[in-house]
Amino acid sequence: MKELFGTLPQGAVSLYTITSGNITAVISDLGATLVKLFVPDWNGVCADVVLGFDKPEDYIASGTFFGAVVGRNANRIGKGKFTLDGREYQLDLNNGENNLHSGVDFFKNRIWQVLHTEENSITFGMESPHGDQGFPGNAEIQVTYTLEQGTTLKISYDAISDRDTVFNFTNHSYFNLAGHDKPEKAMAQLLTMPARFYTPSDAESVPTGAMRKVDDSCMDFRTPKAIGRDIDAEEEPMQLQGGYDHNFEVFANPCAILTDPESGRTMAVSTDCPGVQLYSGNFLEGETGKDNVSYCRRGGVCLETQFYPDALNKPHWPQPVTPAGVRYRSETTYVFGTEG
Repeated sequence: MKELFGTLPQGAVSLYTITSGNITAVISDLGATLVKLFVPDWNGVCADVVLGFDKPEDYIASGTFFGAVVGRNANRIGKGKFTLDGREYQLDLNNGENNLHSGVDFFKNRIWQVLHTEENSITFGMESPHGDQGFPGNAEIQVTYTLEQGTTLKISYDAISDRDTVFNFTNHSYFNLAGHDKPEKAMAQLLTMPARFYTPSDAESVPTGAMRKVDDSCMDFRTPKAIGRDIDAEEEPMQLQGGYDHNFEVFANPCAILTDPESGRTMAVSTDCPGVQLYSGNFLEGETGKDNVSYCRRGGVCLETQFYPDALNKPHWPQPVTPAGVRYRSETTYVFGTEG
């Protein structure tokens, strides 16, 4: 189903609804953004579990990246610089002295082309010319949202370029399995991650290049733990970032399981990416979201599957570089259920 979302200077913005069983997703061609996601609790009652806005202009104005597809490179590049094929590239410095989510010309602010729709899936595409955001190569990029078996949201990325280039996409949804309209419940959700290591960062959230064990620290989620339990701990990671905003290794799949103890909703995240960024919404502060809900600080949690931040400047880490003419493909799934 297609409906008008609003009109921006660059054109009309639409919403597309896809369904499978009891799960419904509403996605916009603005930023290929996941706007709403309805999943049932243990009583079969559905709630919208992603944060977002009611108007497209709010997505443009906000720096939250609610539900957006981020590319060509997700997360941070230190000093906005990297070298590829012997050439140094300088990107926008839009996060202090660093580049965040590829600079100021964000994919979230572009209207994507709808390439294919079915009852349970939709594919968006865009052309990213050579030099776009400062990256090399003429690129063709696609993202597909698919609902499967009444339990699963799958996000698939597909891209190809005529030059060696950077492809590192993610979806920046903020989840709250209690419902987006209950932001005060977000940090009570239980998180489980099998990761043995995370990548410590400096005060500007750029990884140092080290891999640090999670043992005996606030970063250990190998057994279920409320996200908010250690979020204000006196440990260095919490003090530097003001909460969770850290990359963890993907050691096994599911790489993360989120559980809301009140509704019983669960979400298991699996990916072929090497890392997952846990972000606890530390910079949310009074955003007026859908249904006029005020999203408080830490009112949602992001689990962004991607390459490690600043990997382009850390050659010992997996590299988000795709050779010319080689098709990049990546997939992340979110399986919803209930327990209790």
